[in-house]
Amino acid sequence: MHYPSGGPPPAVPPPPHDGAWSPARVDPVAGTEYGLVHLRVVPAMSGQATGSLIAGIASILVSMLVLCFGLVGATESWGALVAGAFALLAVLLGGGAVAAGMSALRQIRGSGREGRLRFTGRGVAVAGCSCGAVGAGIALLSLAVSIVIGSTS
Repeated sequence: MHYPSGGPPPAVPPPPHDGAWSPARVDPVAGTEYGLVHLRVVPAMSGQATGSLIAGIASILVSMLVLCFGLVGATESWGALVAGAFALLAVLLGGGAVAAGMSALRQIRGSGREGRLRFTGRGVAVAGCSCGAVGAGIALLSLAVSIVIGSTS
């Protein structure tokens, strides 16, 4: 191949020096002049932990709808029915948040071994579990209150 300068091919630029591509160690390959470079991989945030927190917050928001619809419609006949539908949604979201948070905690605990990606986000996973449980609890309590108020009026 002919190069414009007539000399050797241009050098390949080194990887960026942002810390993401720094070598952890270099193992020589026996019988050759080459070596095997093991790159240091930066930790990544667990997607399951983030999803758990989002579902937990959504569960709390939907449980507030349960409370609002349950109280507003308690004097009419539709309050408990609409509150029950939203309570089901809030409990499903809360249960999903707890399950995803527990799965994220297991993923984070098992990561970071030799040659594996290390996940972070333990606090986010715990917050997702907590928000999911609180959201489901508020929804069930609000549904019970709307049923009691609806049956007394």
